[in-house]
Amino acid sequence: MVESYFPIEKLLEKLGSFAYEELLLFCSVKNDLQKLKETLTAVKSVVLDAEEKQIHSHQLRGWLEKLKDACDDAEDVLDEFEVEDLRRQVMKQRSIGRKLRNFFGSSNPVAFRFRMCQQIKKVRERFDEIANMMHKFDLTARLDDRSWRIVHEERESTHSFVRPSDIFGRDKDREKIIKALMQASSGESETVSVIPIVGIGGLGKIALAKLVYNDQRVEEHFELKIWICVSENFGERQIMTKIIKSITGQNHGDLDTDQLQRILRDRLNGKRYLLVMDDVWNEDPEAWRKLKSLLLGGANGSKILVTTRSRKVASIMGTRGGTTGYNLQVLPFEDCLSLFMKCAFKKEQDKHPNLIKIGEEIVGKCGGIPLVVRTLGSLLYCSTDEHFWEYVRDNEIWQLEQKESGILPALRLSYDQLPPHLKQCVAYCSIFPKDYQFDSYILVQFWMAHGLLQSHNKKEDLEDIGMRYLKELLSRSFFQDLTFGMVGMETFYFKMHDLMHDLALLVNSDCQSIPKRVRHLSFAAANALRNDFSSLLSYLGRLRTIFFSTDDEKTSQSFVESCFSKSQFLRVLNLRESALEVCPRKMGNLKHMRYLDLSRNSKIKKLPKSICELQSLQTLDLEGCLELEELPKDIRYLVILRVFALTTKQKSLQESGIRSLGSLRCLTISGCRDLEHLFEEIEQLSLLRTLLIHSYDDRKNTRPRLRRVFIKEITQLLELPQWLLQCCTDTLHTLVIGDCPNFMALPGSLKDLEALETLAIRGCPKLSSLPEDMHHLTTLKLLAIGGCPALSERCKPPTGEDWPKIAHITQIELDDEIIKSSDI
Repeated sequence: MVESYFPIEKLLEKLGSFAYEELLLFCSVKNDLQKLKETLTAVKSVVLDAEEKQIHSHQLRGWLEKLKDACDDAEDVLDEFEVEDLRRQVMKQRSIGRKLRNFFGSSNPVAFRFRMCQQIKKVRERFDEIANMMHKFDLTARLDDRSWRIVHEERESTHSFVRPSDIFGRDKDREKIIKALMQASSGESETVSVIPIVGIGGLGKIALAKLVYNDQRVEEHFELKIWICVSENFGERQIMTKIIKSITGQNHGDLDTDQLQRILRDRLNGKRYLLVMDDVWNEDPEAWRKLKSLLLGGANGSKILVTTRSRKVASIMGTRGGTTGYNLQVLPFEDCLSLFMKCAFKKEQDKHPNLIKIGEEIVGKCGGIPLVVRTLGSLLYCSTDEHFWEYVRDNEIWQLEQKESGILPALRLSYDQLPPHLKQCVAYCSIFPKDYQFDSYILVQFWMAHGLLQSHNKKEDLEDIGMRYLKELLSRSFFQDLTFGMVGMETFYFKMHDLMHDLALLVNSDCQSIPKRVRHLSFAAANALRNDFSSLLSYLGRLRTIFFSTDDEKTSQSFVESCFSKSQFLRVLNLRESALEVCPRKMGNLKHMRYLDLSRNSKIKKLPKSICELQSLQTLDLEGCLELEELPKDIRYLVILRVFALTTKQKSLQESGIRSLGSLRCLTISGCRDLEHLFEEIEQLSLLRTLLIHSYDDRKNTRPRLRRVFIKEITQLLELPQWLLQCCTDTLHTLVIGDCPNFMALPGSLKDLEALETLAIRGCPKLSSLPEDMHHLTTLKLLAIGGCPALSERCKPPTGEDWPKIAHITQIELDDEIIKSSDI
């Protein structure tokens, strides 16, 4: 199984754009491109048939892989036109002058024309060869007649905790495990005992553990509760860091092992604790023995609850006697059917007898595995097409042999029924490690950098399209463990189930090994890779993605130098926390770069001027670069930059060029301790939607058109600057003020915010009242107040002095307690 062939659609779309038409004429390759279009159209017509028949043909799978590889290489070639188009746009800007001509002096139009003619010809010949090969497979030209069922209806919100109503048939399991947790350790000389929950993937081990963890009886029995996700990393130091962070909320990853041991023992000393170690794979008894010795400082009755697929892990970690733990069984048919019905039908009246009968037969094939039941139920959600239900029931993928550790065929079926654009988005997630916590906004930026977001409406931002993709995949159960960020912020966090991650790896053959054709590479344990990276990267000339992080300065510098010289087609480069001191001067060579993350590299003092040659850049993250002296003044030439996060030692950003970034949607300014002045003419950033400022205040009269404003941790802030509200009276829908200890008053002009829907104020203890005209904010739907004792008291219904000002608001949160006006 290989990933979807949406790249053909993308290639055809590129070839039809106005920018390409103009450049193709310029490069005299129009005839070759017309022939390429015809060949791509012919190949596209048989891809659906090939995808369905590849299960039984190794040769056909190989042909599809060659097709995908050719599409990727062709996209690299066609992207050269986009890069050239952007370069020409920049050159047309006002006040070009000699400086700018030198800036792009390396680009020779004649040489570009000749080079592109040769490359387009090679691409056309390669696809001609692939088209000739397809005839031996007896493929049928077909329209894509599968119904891509995009769920437009809003589903019930998912929360970070597990609600009992979401889990079926596990009441007895919960009670047995809680009973074991409450029992004293019989005959045990040690203070802590271990209870493993064992079962194959998809049974719901984690959901059951969460159900137990959140039970009120468990809450009252243990003084301390700790939850960590272990996955494949069982290092003693890493686990101690996770445990301490779960207890304190602080990350002590920079401490050495002895320091971590002291903190851990101090936190556990004399307390009866429950530690949940989720998703354990390590089968080394010695590693477990060392870790357990660190966990013996708690009071008698402390327990460790482990979830694992491995019986050997359960035997090693279990208490004396070699217990294999609590073996979780498959879910009974009736419970599976109830779960399926909840996922597949929105309304009771939608349950047509024929669909129920087919649904029962589908559930019978799911083997009692809740993940499969939930996934297929989500696939069929709101569908009343009997033929589609029968297609799911009778699909020949059910006939594939299922190995205990392999991918469940039903999950592959769910993937096969995704729209092509969502298939690529799922496959891309395989480059992240298991149990990785995704940030929705950042993942959308990655997808955008690789051109995976389809835009059919020029008025719709790509960020909004990406969020729709994410919500669709959530509704189809490809992601789980959803949690939300700051009130008013659209960012949310989630994980991918292990089996879904395995599936993503399976369909994304680029991530299986490191052959010459690899496109995406993530160094999960870069500190262990201290060899000469240049020899490795000599095989990786077509890389599109690199994730790399290490605290070793020599390794980091060597790797980055090699990366910039070898990987000319990079779209995404993440060097977060990579101990960099100097950025290579040749940075401008990465002309395809769309996402560059240099954040948390606290030793970087200067950026090379060549960074301003990255005309394709959409996201630039310099947050946490605490020693960065200043931004290059030519930053203005990043003409399509959409997201910019920065930390700098500059006192003023007036001459930084930021005000000329006309494509900017999100601007984050954080940790700029010396900053005294932002910049004038911020109204030029007409597309700016989110401004996030940390520890900074500016009172200049500027006029951005903002939708969301977040102001955090500004000690000196007494009140909101007037310009901030006056400039966005008809656009601002979210205002968040947090952890400003001296903030004292909201201005009366707050009433003029015609579009304000969310107002959140937290950690502002000196704010004691709301403006008199708050009742004029008729659009306000959510008011959240926390850490403001006097204000909370005045807002309490029904007698609080400020209650009449806010009684019209649909939802009010006072110190995390939800208050609905309709209940008063």
